[in-house]
This record gives sequence, structure tokens and C-alpha cells, in this order.
Amino acid sequence: MHANAVPESYVYVTEEGVTRHYADGSVEALAWEDVVEVRVGGPADPRADSGDGREERRGDEEDDVLIVLLSRDGEGCVVPASATDASFLARLRYLPDFDLDRLSSAVEAAADDYVVVWRSPEPPSPLPDFEYD
Repeated sequence: MHANAVPESYVYVTEEGVTRHYADGSVEALAWEDVVEVRVGGPADPRADSGDGREERRGDEEDDVLIVLLSRDGEGCVVPASATDASFLARLRYLPDFDLDRLSSAVEAAADDYVVVWRSPEPPSPLPDFEYD
């Protein structure tokens, strides 16, 4: 009898956000409304610094292109390109002025460094306080 291999990590995409579960039990999650930047790159997680000038990798990401979603406060979710599907790409299209062709080109040309493929426009100014009768 052969058991199915347990994936080292997996990604869930919903209308509310994206969540990545790692084999070690850790989880990264980010709500779509909090995404302010999308980066694409090669072999290193741009948010993890080993202290010696090199960036570290986690788990099964050694040969995969990574799509990194970041929030304004630096929280993020790292999604391997191999784990993306139509629902992930469709949801990215809801980000204001997101260009799927630019994402595709960045994934095809991914190198060790990261390229920003989308940034949120500046947030709108707060609404003035209205007095209600």
C-alpha cells in the first residue's frame, strides 16, 4: 500500500485573502484588502534575512519562483508560482490596475532578486467628519 505524500506546504485562496500552510505547522495569511505590494523573485524570501547578507529560504521553495504579497505593516504571504491557480490569478486582477501580463513576464524572467510588479495607489484621504441632523 502506498500513502499519498503530504505536501510540504499548501496555499488556500478565498474571496477574503490568501493563506499558506507550511509543513512545520506555521501559517502566513493576508487579507486581499491589506495587500499593498506584489513582488516576484527567485530563490530567496525577501522578508527573511539571515544576518550575513544572504536571504534565507523556507522548505520546498528552493527551485520555485515566488510571488510575495505584502501589507503596509510588512506582514506577508509567500506563494510559490507552482501553487498558483486560476482563482489566485483571478483574485489578483481585482487589485487596482493589476497587470497579469507584467506578472507573467516577471515569473518567466525571475532571478535571485525581487521585482515589484504592483503597488497599491496611495490610500485616499480620510473623509471629513459629517454632521447628521
